Amino acid sequence: MYLILTARKGISSLQLSKELDITQKSAWFLLQRIREACNNGSHLLKGIIEIDETYIGGKEKNKHASKKTKNTQGRSTKTKSAVVGLKQRDGKVIAKSFKNVNSTNIQEYIDKNIAKGSILSTDEASVYKLVKSYHKIVVNHSVSEFVNGMASTNGIESVWAVLKRGYHGTYHHFSKKYLDRYVNEFTFRLNEGNYKIDPIDRMKSLISCSTGKRLTYKRLING
Repeated sequence: MYLILTARKGISSLQLSKELDITQKSAWFLLQRIREACNNGSHLLKGIIEIDETYIGGKEKNKHASKKTKNTQGRSTKTKSAVVGLKQRDGKVIAKSFKNVNSTNIQEYIDKNIAKGSILSTDEASVYKLVKSYHKIVVNHSVSEFVNGMASTNGIESVWAVLKRGYHGTYHHFSKKYLDRYVNEFTFRLNEGNYKIDPIDRMKSLISCSTGKRLTYKRLING
């Protein structure tokens, strides 16, 4: 638990197997069980909430020509997995994977996780234009605008930066089947990663979140 909480970009099952002197398969199962515990439920976010989506998968330039997407930004769910995140300004972050991103499921996700009366800070993506019941402030990335008064998505984009460093630098691949567990790992570490929080307290928090979340190998593989 200490290793997974303090490794900002995560720790691979191969590295963990060497650290603990166990098989890589056992280390992988152990990591998945810890990631299961990292899912500590949703937080009702309040205030200014940044929302953004990212797409997880291999870099387009490294793919065989037959597997590249025509979308030059690599935002196609045919070859990548979509993850949508919400970050309370100077506060908690939550995120989850989506099979596809549209105004309907974005509205449902927002309604479930953001308190009424909050301000939604978005970029100019069309999927957010139809979101109702929230005051929106928008930053226009298409004209190289990154801050517009209170409008910015820099906070949630910094979460994607850490997630992708872990993807490319440590794990190299996230299976779609287990993607949400990896996302939970990174968001939990960011939420509990304040240097002012003692590592022991972070471990206690993770242990408390593991209550009632027994994950058997059979359920992991077949789930």
